[in-house]
Amino acid sequence: MTDKTFTPIEDHAIIGDMQTAALVALDGTIDFFCYPNFDSPTVFASLLDREKGGHFKLHAAGDGLRSRQLYLPDTNILITRFQGDESVAEVSDFMPLDGSGRIVRRAKAIQGDVDFTLSCAPRFDYGRGTTSAEAIPYGVKFSDGERQLFLYSRVELGISEGTAEARFRLKEGEHAFVVLCPGRADAPPIDAGYVSRSFVETSDFWHNWVANGRYPSRWRDVVVRSGLVLKLLTSQKHGSIAAAATFGLPEVPGHSRNWDYRYCWVRDAAFSVYAFTRLGRYEEAHQFTTFLLGLTEGRDDGEMQIMYAMDGRHDLKEVSLDHLEGWQNSQPVRIGNAAYEQLQLDIYGELLDTIYVAAKSLGQPSVRAWREIVKMLDWLKENWRRPDEGIWEVRGPRREFLSSRLMSWVAFDRAARMAVKYSLAGPVEAWRAERDTIYRSIMEEFWDEEIGAFVQYKGSKTVDASVLLMPLVRFINPRDRYWLRTMRAVEQRLVKDCLVLRYDDEAEGAEDVDGLSGREGAFTTCAFWYVEALARTGDLPRARLMFEKLLSYANHVGLYAEELSPSGTHLGNFPQALTHLSLISAAHWLERALDGDEGTRFAA
Repeated sequence: MTDKTFTPIEDHAIIGDMQTAALVALDGTIDFFCYPNFDSPTVFASLLDREKGGHFKLHAAGDGLRSRQLYLPDTNILITRFQGDESVAEVSDFMPLDGSGRIVRRAKAIQGDVDFTLSCAPRFDYGRGTTSAEAIPYGVKFSDGERQLFLYSRVELGISEGTAEARFRLKEGEHAFVVLCPGRADAPPIDAGYVSRSFVETSDFWHNWVANGRYPSRWRDVVVRSGLVLKLLTSQKHGSIAAAATFGLPEVPGHSRNWDYRYCWVRDAAFSVYAFTRLGRYEEAHQFTTFLLGLTEGRDDGEMQIMYAMDGRHDLKEVSLDHLEGWQNSQPVRIGNAAYEQLQLDIYGELLDTIYVAAKSLGQPSVRAWREIVKMLDWLKENWRRPDEGIWEVRGPRREFLSSRLMSWVAFDRAARMAVKYSLAGPVEAWRAERDTIYRSIMEEFWDEEIGAFVQYKGSKTVDASVLLMPLVRFINPRDRYWLRTMRAVEQRLVKDCLVLRYDDEAEGAEDVDGLSGREGAFTTCAFWYVEALARTGDLPRARLMFEKLLSYANHVGLYAEELSPSGTHLGNFPQALTHLSLISAAHWLERALDGDEGTRFAA
């Protein structure tokens, strides 16, 4: 049964400074915040534990107030409005991009006099320590003995059990600020002038970033919002891209499908870079490829991990935080991710495809980058036949997954194309031969005539939504009879209205595939892949309708979690980069198809 005292995942917006991010609930509570980096321990995590997690509340007080949220257009500056018959108030939340790591919250009485309530209760290190609070001039110092944060405001603050509290009234037109910061000696001083300047500077940064991109005319606003999410999840320092801002939000409430997504997956980040290039943003593509290829230097074999910490660290040991109750009592709450030790052969194809697409605008890969690419292909040539955990990083037995075989084909195909196009040194004929061998393997070993589809893994009788990538990566013509039959099988087995399951986890043997219990929600990314596949087959009316339906599942500020229930409940970590980048790609291809571009049926 759903516990309604937990804030729904979809009732959140996000702010950030490209070092870390915070979730802000509809009631004005920051209930998730890791500091100082995306993958650092939490300071606020009441989303995962209402008592131990910590929170930062700032909201208008009064009966009959209704809250609404919106972003300042084309920015990641959040406005939470509290609307009543007698008064209207706003709280503006943002993180300046000056490297200070600060959260700025500005309250304002828009109409009538408004009472506000503030409660700031940091709970360091995932709520495992004891927080002390000490009054300082114009603020409060919080510490657990190792870490410290400072809360500054001209509002009079009281202290109770490690929590700063205040209740204050603003007359119509008045405003007050509160700033949470690390209190570094080199940080700018905090006063009303700083708050105003940082608001303008932050707004200008996001506006300029959006202004230098390109967007489809039909769905400009939703694509811009998705682009802003991807940029916010990108490390300004390293160029890595987080898969999501959170950990521990379950795919199945009350069950154990709870993972830590605050790291850089090669696959997700590569797809993100592809989306950035569709938006005309090539700087992010260059930064990520530089980050990733730098991690492979010094290795002789060319093998990559499937994921890394945001600063490139390799060890992501998985640990359970048993002291946290978990959202909707979903346990265990995990940090770290044991999947970092998995074998997922598809990542090479995603990376090579991204480099191939980006090269069309950035120019040929550098000598350094090409050297690492050749090493990767040497390794993949010897290993693509191996069973692995696949694109969905199952925790069951390794198998020969179609998705891994497909993306290995992509890796050799794109490498051969780049070598020829840019006159780069490499065993082109050997790569082409390997590509053709993989093609025959897929057509002969993964096609099942009985179910009329390409199957999830060799010998299976189930279909997997990752098969939707086949026409998207140009492995098969979207009008090919094998593909049209596969689409029908996907629609019969996995598509529920406009939502798409990753695989049928109620089919015989399905639980043995992923090694987990509980039926997860529809995987939002797969639904956008389905839209793009429909567009490429030429079924534009249905593709557009499916896309519009999916847009209705976005939350109130245009964000998506990893998964969706038919009722619209968001499940899994939030917001998820993979979903937003898939939205961008689907919008791009659907707009091209609607504009009559014949190349959309079989183009890069």
